[in-house]
Amino acid sequence: MIYLDYTANAPVEPAVLERFVRVERGAIGNPNSLHQAGRAAAAQMEAVTAHIASMLGVSPDALIYTSGASEANNLAVKGLTRACRHAGRHILTTPLEHPSVSGSLTALQETGYEIEMLPLDGGGRIDLEALPGLIRPDTVLVAVSAVDSELGAIQPVAAIAQTVSRYPNCHLHVDATQAIGKLPFSFAGIDTVSFTAHKFGGLNGCGMLVRGRDVVLEPLIHGGHSTTLYRSGTPALALAASMETALELALDGLEARLERVARLNRLLRDGLRAHPAVAINSPEDASPYILNLSVEGFRGAQLRDRLDERGFCVSVKSACSVENTPSRAVMAIARNRRRALSAFRVSLSHQTTEEELHAFLNTLDQLCKENPSCRAR
Repeated sequence: MIYLDYTANAPVEPAVLERFVRVERGAIGNPNSLHQAGRAAAAQMEAVTAHIASMLGVSPDALIYTSGASEANNLAVKGLTRACRHAGRHILTTPLEHPSVSGSLTALQETGYEIEMLPLDGGGRIDLEALPGLIRPDTVLVAVSAVDSELGAIQPVAAIAQTVSRYPNCHLHVDATQAIGKLPFSFAGIDTVSFTAHKFGGLNGCGMLVRGRDVVLEPLIHGGHSTTLYRSGTPALALAASMETALELALDGLEARLERVARLNRLLRDGLRAHPAVAINSPEDASPYILNLSVEGFRGAQLRDRLDERGFCVSVKSACSVENTPSRAVMAIARNRRRALSAFRVSLSHQTTEEELHAFLNTLDQLCKENPSCRAR
């Protein structure tokens, strides 16, 4: 098997799994309990939280542990808008967002919120000049992904934050799931930021929402004291500790890993450009971890299945997306339904090898030769 779907899930780092098991076995108390076992677990939880906050460059009380990025996105989008519903019901976003963001917005739309799409350039970036003119007095939220999970388009988050900060009723939520642990990222000026550990070598089931200073949210989960007012429940100490280890490993190796993946991305792009039936959908300046392409004569799901039969794991859109529908991200930049239906995603890691990419390119070429509809675009 050749795995090329690291954007959906990255293999857990051995040290992360070891840390989880060690803490899970060693800390038997509930951190919310007031006896000695509970106090010991609470002290560990505080130490883990302080270290994660230090690595991210934020305050410990900014961290809200969640079950993953999907929950974090739901909490941010719904929590921010409901907490400031007195100020308005207008929201700005993009067609590039993960289903946990777009689905949350759809749920809000059904209760009377107005959702408006921001204009994008050919590379999938927000039109910064148009943004101020689209923020209205009743705009309460701008929701964007730092790195889109289908194309890898990188948004100018710092510039967006600077613009949004001029409007006191408006908040900025950034889904940084494909950025944290992979690309340099600053939390400055952002109201809420979501991410999850399993994208950079951590365990599934452990995500986070980082809340800016003085940002108020309406919780999704009510009932009982925990590490924060904004999410009730027993603190998952072992998962938090495993995230701490995963984040430390990812940030310590970020530059070297990014440089290696950039080289692999260039190799893959060069090989694909030589094929007349292939169109590369990801912009040139996209995250090197993600490469989206379309192949003439195939639907994306069909080609994914053919590649799967030959031992290659790739994805069509986000793993959380609805099957057999056009890629909204590709439609947004290519304006071509057929190309959007044929789109699929290859995603890389520092663990990917050149030999694996050569094997992928050779197999893709063989599949095109077997399909008479696979021809030059």
